Amino acid sequence: MGPSPTTSRHFIVFSGCLLLAIFLICFSWTNPSISSTKTNRLNRIAISSTSPQHPLDPLSLDEISTIHSVLRSHPQFSFPNAFPSIHTLSLEEPPKSVVLAWKPGRTFPPRRASVIAFASGKSHVLTVDINSRTVLLHEIVTSVSGYPMLTPEDLATAALIPFHNSTFLDSLISRGIDPSDVTCAPLASGWFGPLEESRRLMKIQCYSHKDTMNFYMKPVEGLTALVDIDRNETLHLWGIDRKIPINSDPDTDYRYEVQKEKDQPSSCKVNPIFMIQPKGPSFEVEDKHLIKWAGWEMHVRPDARAGVIISQVKVTDPETGKYRQVMYKGMVSELFVPYMDPTDGWYFKTYLDAGEYGFGIQAMPLDRLNDCPTGAYFMDGVFAQADGQPYIRSDMVCVFERYDGDVAWRHAEGPTTGKDVREVRPKISLVVRMAASVGNYDYIIDWEFQTDGLIRIKVSASGMLMVKGTTYENMNQVPKEEDLYGTLITENVIGIVHDHYINFYLDMDVDGSNNSFVNVHLVNQETNEGESPRKSYLKVKKQVAKTEKDAQIKLKLYDPSEFHVVNPSRINGIGNPSGYRIVPGGTAASLLDLHDPPQMRAAFTNNQIWVTPYNRSEQWAAGLLTCQNKGDDTLAKWTEKDRPIENRDIVLWYTLGFHHVPCQEDYPIMPTVSASFDLKPVNFFKKNPILRAAPYSKDDFLTLRSLASA
Repeated sequence: MGPSPTTSRHFIVFSGCLLLAIFLICFSWTNPSISSTKTNRLNRIAISSTSPQHPLDPLSLDEISTIHSVLRSHPQFSFPNAFPSIHTLSLEEPPKSVVLAWKPGRTFPPRRASVIAFASGKSHVLTVDINSRTVLLHEIVTSVSGYPMLTPEDLATAALIPFHNSTFLDSLISRGIDPSDVTCAPLASGWFGPLEESRRLMKIQCYSHKDTMNFYMKPVEGLTALVDIDRNETLHLWGIDRKIPINSDPDTDYRYEVQKEKDQPSSCKVNPIFMIQPKGPSFEVEDKHLIKWAGWEMHVRPDARAGVIISQVKVTDPETGKYRQVMYKGMVSELFVPYMDPTDGWYFKTYLDAGEYGFGIQAMPLDRLNDCPTGAYFMDGVFAQADGQPYIRSDMVCVFERYDGDVAWRHAEGPTTGKDVREVRPKISLVVRMAASVGNYDYIIDWEFQTDGLIRIKVSASGMLMVKGTTYENMNQVPKEEDLYGTLITENVIGIVHDHYINFYLDMDVDGSNNSFVNVHLVNQETNEGESPRKSYLKVKKQVAKTEKDAQIKLKLYDPSEFHVVNPSRINGIGNPSGYRIVPGGTAASLLDLHDPPQMRAAFTNNQIWVTPYNRSEQWAAGLLTCQNKGDDTLAKWTEKDRPIENRDIVLWYTLGFHHVPCQEDYPIMPTVSASFDLKPVNFFKKNPILRAAPYSKDDFLTLRSLASA
């Protein structure tokens, strides 16, 4: 008995703690040419261009079409029914030395693509030369475990498999649920032993979307199907006889069109606020992806796995007027979202969102009024479907200036000095933003560049909780000895405790590629008797990390340090090496057992900071092939070699994390929660780099007022 046509459209992707309506994403793929024919407006890149202007520019529609043609004619894929599923198709960056040496007008490096395909149970890694239309490399991966990133087509297929199982449908009907009112989610199974090693598996769980858009709050609790994606087969069913009531709250829909009709008006009424720039934005976009603003220069490109990649970050030295290198490449490397419920229907929910689902693939178009302010510049993502054909994710990244009324620096003299001085400078910043909206959880990633040389990387989370159905309606019904694994947030609904960890890959090139990592340790120093009225003070002890293990950092509140990346060959006029320091934030640490299978796979959370020597093949903290891997190709494994890192080309890895104990205010949709960390110059500039920045004047205000009245 198969699903009805109505039911077949109601399935979702459950990525990490996130879900995505597959029919929405597939709709945008039905005719990529519709999006590609849009005119090239001032705030949109010409995504169909076949002429990249920079070695790191993303692949265009035409280039992906060329790669598809090359793969179609590749001998190993050309015979009937042999063409594989394409799981990753992205720019293969030229060698770092080539990119650093390249200048506009010089010979352009060869354009190449990295492809990960899956066929006949095997993962294939290929390099395609676009110019010569040849396959330069084709390897079948056997050295590490795991499968490639899931495609949306995989997820669509998996979500429908249980609807061909009569026992599954009977279980829904026995609960009083019409299958046409059900939305089902394909969930990554993780790895827990031999079961997950021989074939690609997913687990399917369902929700009721009857009378609400917010089906996430109405789980069909207990019913779980284990499916084989490639064989289109249901292998096992759990919980077919469980009868846990579905949340009956009529007020779960979060859409404004629904909420504005409620009898109780909103108490949150504020007048609209927009940032007006009479002279237009201060940033410039050159050659589609090169952003210049207030002394900064950076290359920005959308990416299917990382979401957005920031490259070749440079800042102007106000003393010389010349650009200086700060960072070669920065991106999200991996996310880890483990749920703290060890029961049958929940233990496997320990997601690695970037490697399992693709952080960029999950990105939805940004809202031009509410996600990004007026004057923002938008970039589209150009990706490949499972059949290798290109499609467009419109408005995936935006770039804009931010002013929140904050202060860049200030000082005022009080009356005791007899001097009337009040100097204040407004803080303006440039933001590169993308949002991965994969169903219930929305992640917003901001790369914020400030005029004082600081880079702030912020992660914000909103959307819906992943909830568990229960028979309890009030806490007075719960036995004291029972662990709910979360919080009863409304009748029949538990918000499960979980963590969020986001690992960032930061290839720092401070004034050049060869850098060192320095632990600037703050220690208590006692004074000698009679030396001072003080008994103690803080003393700085600096230690340069020689090898990788020296730079594995677990943050400690009562054993503090600063952590600097310095260029030992770039000594300033008073003898200090130029550097940047990482200022930690979002410092939650994983409390899972180190030998727990999810922790083994996400071992990058064992430390908040890691440092490795630069290696082109080491970019994804949970491994290249993440789905169902055993944790045998991870950041933790690479660093077991304890390689030298002093005065080398090094990569800094930082894991931002936060614990989430749900509460009633998270229901039915969560207010945004944010955490961030900074990359801050330390002895990099001769003095405050914005010393000569101008304050706003009355003339500026009069210009704004006349514009507003007009």
